[in-house]
Amino acid sequence: MSEMGRGAPAQSATADREIVISRLIDAPRELVFEAFTEVRHLSQWWGPEGFTTTTRAFEFRVGGEWDFVMHGPDGTDYQEWITWTEIAPPERIAMLHGESRGDPNAFTSVLTFVPDGAATRIEMRTVFPTKDLRDEAVEKYHAIEGGQQTLSNLAAYVTEIVRKGAEG
Repeated sequence: MSEMGRGAPAQSATADREIVISRLIDAPRELVFEAFTEVRHLSQWWGPEGFTTTTRAFEFRVGGEWDFVMHGPDGTDYQEWITWTEIAPPERIAMLHGESRGDPNAFTSVLTFVPDGAATRIEMRTVFPTKDLRDEAVEKYHAIEGGQQTLSNLAAYVTEIVRKGAEG
């Protein structure tokens, strides 16, 4: 083994274009996964704090799309479009996310759901077409905080379902 290879973690080829966010959620993997599969769930938690969504079209299948508008707390509307490129329940979802179909700046996100005892570790790995687009997402759109808030909203939503289920 060469000296260079020792001690340094393997850097992925896309490291300078990606954002990775993860969170441990106190709910079973199937439930955390299911929260991504239906609009009635997604509309309850999707997006950063203070955001709401209006869905125009939704079809959860590979090649299906979710056409929606995110409404920011300041009144700004953001046109959003997602198509699913891989769905492997309850382990993995991959998607392409842009402002509309054919968006040249669309980015890919891969969500993985790993059981951790009774809880689930979710990881969201987003890869942008260029480093500049990644940097813009981080600096201008606060993508890291927004992603963390989104996963926090997801955690609150599914743990409430678990709590209600335990009471019922």
